[in-house]
Amino acid sequence: MKISLGCDHGGYALKEHIKAFLEAKGYEVVDCGTYSTDSCDYPIFGEAAARKVQSGECERGIVICTTGIGISIAANKVRGIRCALCSEPLSAEMTRRHNNANMLAMGAGMTGKNMAERIVEVFLSTAFEGGRHERRVDLLDTIEG
Repeated sequence: MKISLGCDHGGYALKEHIKAFLEAKGYEVVDCGTYSTDSCDYPIFGEAAARKVQSGECERGIVICTTGIGISIAANKVRGIRCALCSEPLSAEMTRRHNNANMLAMGAGMTGKNMAERIVEVFLSTAFEGGRHERRVDLLDTIEG
C-alpha cells in the first residue's frame, strides 16, 4: 500500500517517526513535506497529501500538525477526501469501518509516538464494512461547496 504523508512544522517530528515506522513495515511512503521545523503553512501540505490520494497515486494519506485540526480541514477541502482526526485507535477503526476514511489526521501535540503508531496500524488494517454505510459515504461524496 502506498501512503502519502503531509505535515507542518508542528507535526514534523511525528511525521518523520511515522514515516520510518511505515517504511519498516513495508509500506511505500510519498512524503509531501514539510521537510523541517521551519515555520510553514499547514494548508499547503495537507492539500498536497490529499491530492495524492484523490489522484489514486496513494491509497491512503496521513497528515499531522500540532492539533491535527487545521491540517484535517485542509485535506477535507479536496473533493473525494474523507479525512478523520483520530487521537486513539477506536476512532481510527470506526472511521474506516463506517466512513471509509481515506485519510487520517493526528495532532503531534496531543498524541505520543506509541499511540500514533497504534492509531496508524488500526487505520491501515481496518476494512470498510460497506452495507448500510455505503449509502452514507456515497452521500458524503455528493456534497459540494
